[in-house]
Amino acid sequence: MRLARIAHPAGVAFASIEGDGDDAQVLEIAEHPFGQPNFTGKRWPLADVRLLAPILPSKVIAVGRNYAKHAAELGNEVPAAPMLFIKPSTTVIGPNAPIRRPADVGRVDFEGELAVVIGQPVKNVKAAQAGSVILGYTIANDVSARDLQKSDGQWGRAKGFDTFCPLGPWIETALDPADLSLKAEVDGEVKQDGRTADLVHKIPDLIEFVSGVMTLLPGDIILTGTPEGVGPIVDGQQVSITIEGIGTLTNPVVSA
Repeated sequence: MRLARIAHPAGVAFASIEGDGDDAQVLEIAEHPFGQPNFTGKRWPLADVRLLAPILPSKVIAVGRNYAKHAAELGNEVPAAPMLFIKPSTTVIGPNAPIRRPADVGRVDFEGELAVVIGQPVKNVKAAQAGSVILGYTIANDVSARDLQKSDGQWGRAKGFDTFCPLGPWIETALDPADLSLKAEVDGEVKQDGRTADLVHKIPDLIEFVSGVMTLLPGDIILTGTPEGVGPIVDGQQVSITIEGIGTLTNPVVSA
């Protein structure tokens, strides 16, 4: 199932997307998408609604340096244990919403990532049971103010600006994330071309590690890391991230 959050003629709702292309329809879900969805009976053509960020998480937990070649391209070693940092919920935007590049922050980079969406409250889950707590997967862009990341020595400011976590276009609930193609393009030029099979710390292990630190709530997001090829983005450009089995997340870049 493809779960989305939409703005439709009567308001905002969660929905399931059925079909593809011009025939795609959105079916409104009552209340929330967790557990067995209840449908209201309302539906619209996908072209008649606006896709929003598919979920509004209480927190976004990101994993740094989880692809060896990406760590190397920035002159870093792969950490023995997952390196965690938090992006505030106010970083989250949806498809086609602008990434607002702040003035006077130096270089700002895109980072295409596979994102895990948690489906139930969980603490101290073991890797072997991690699959049972996942609602599905979506695409993320871990936008980063690279100069601030280097100068601050910690990443809260560099990763935490408003609009620095585009998510979407929807959540795919039926997906094996073990070996998916991940590509990022800037103005149509491929910059990242990796596979999730190259994750150093795999998704079940990440869920065990993160849930050992903090309680995960329904809708919380774990960003699994980015492959090599990250680079700067500037006002007027467009970033598109495509993950096999999910789709494409596109966002323009503007000056804040």
